[in-house]
Amino acid sequence: MASETVSGQLRENHAEARERVENISTFDSWLDGSRYETDEVVETVDPVVGEPITAIPRCGSAEVDTAVDAAWSAFDEEWSETTPAERSRLMLDWINVLRDHVDELAFLECIDTGKPMSQARGEVEGAIGTLEYYASICQGQSQDGRQVSTSEDLHLYTRKEPYGVVGQITPWNFPIWAAAWKLGPALGTGNATVLKPSAEAPLTTIRIAELSEGIFPDGVLNVVTGTGSEVGGALTEHDQVRKISFTGSVGVGQRVMQAAAENVAPVTLELGGKSPFIVFPDADLEKAVSAVADGIFYSTGEICDAFSRALVHESVHEEFVDRFVEKAESYTLGDPLDEETTMGPLTTESQYETVTEYIAAGESDGATLLTGGGPPDDSDLRDGWFVEPTVFDDVENDMRIAREEIFGPVQTINTFSSYDEAIELANDTEFGLAAGIATERTSVVHNAAADIEAGLVYVNEYGPILPQAPYGGFKESGIGKDLGTEVLDHYQQTKSVYVNLDEPEL
Repeated sequence: MASETVSGQLRENHAEARERVENISTFDSWLDGSRYETDEVVETVDPVVGEPITAIPRCGSAEVDTAVDAAWSAFDEEWSETTPAERSRLMLDWINVLRDHVDELAFLECIDTGKPMSQARGEVEGAIGTLEYYASICQGQSQDGRQVSTSEDLHLYTRKEPYGVVGQITPWNFPIWAAAWKLGPALGTGNATVLKPSAEAPLTTIRIAELSEGIFPDGVLNVVTGTGSEVGGALTEHDQVRKISFTGSVGVGQRVMQAAAENVAPVTLELGGKSPFIVFPDADLEKAVSAVADGIFYSTGEICDAFSRALVHESVHEEFVDRFVEKAESYTLGDPLDEETTMGPLTTESQYETVTEYIAAGESDGATLLTGGGPPDDSDLRDGWFVEPTVFDDVENDMRIAREEIFGPVQTINTFSSYDEAIELANDTEFGLAAGIATERTSVVHNAAADIEAGLVYVNEYGPILPQAPYGGFKESGIGKDLGTEVLDHYQQTKSVYVNLDEPEL
């Protein structure tokens, strides 16, 4: 009877949370500076109890056309004439509004994705910080050109210009942060944007667009909701979208690239990962265990750069495993609205099914399951998409769980005996997004950082991810970069201007 009471309380809490969502907004698409509804809708589902939170418009190619037209009108009539300083001021005005709504945005991110409240708040603050970074640097760097030294009778220089209208597609695992990664540099460099958020977790993206009302010219920032096949496809195939930035799976990224190629539109792709973390024999194991745990159990493992492969030197393997299993079993699974919860559910039912299938494959392929492997014992959580922190040992690098991106709280452990073997194992993957190193030797740090094929290398910890540094992978993990000043080049075209200084003939 007590269990039924607790379960009933959990459902009651989330029913109240859904009412709070309804009181915040209708969560329509945001086109040309106003809300936009459609007759057909898509439900976004609460991952804790498996019940609908709200419904969002199910847009299609017609709405994409409307958004692209609105974006070009805004760009041609007003936005293209703004100076970097003016854009910076408008972005900072928007940021100030967002700061006034941090609690609301953190709540929406929590209920929509299942992230614990502390993580959701940190990501909201990180998103705002990212926007602030680009609002600041766009004044000095968004249109920087250079003078090219040449002959005395020729003045040659370059200038950078925005593409005009860009298309952006973000995933469900980091909705508000991913939106900020794309909106910040795109707006800061003077583009108008049409952004498609994931249909599974769109609430914070819609809300931040609504909170820009009256700040940006109508049409500068558009959010079109709906499915990937209907909205994402129409956006990437649109012949008036001059640039595409996509974050998501490799398979979808390949289709995005093919569609953009039809219009010769450049793309930035941030795709999957299967990131190794190498624990060398001299590593501080307390740091190493914390780093790997943070890198696979944060956000329930639904992170592109997750440290899903721990490569541990044979001399410290046994101690590492003992400590890591203890760490994995210390997480508190529960209602993400509860401040004591340290791991929430997976965000979607389909991802829950995918993760449980991989766990079954790991067992059938002969890996040793050390802990986890299924839903928690707590019957109150059985209606949600919860999976315990899961650890496999005795993993061979040809097993599916060692090669394919699981996107859940599933850790594999391999052993190695030499530096060369560690690097070979680390690089024996189609992916190259991130990697980690645990060692106290500076020489090992720099050699390994050079030898590992990955766009990001973390040393003795997981993260942080800062807007000041470029973020992106090698190999099938994508092309181009988000973040840093490098991303500004991905949202601009370079023009060379030749000024003939000879006396003109009349």
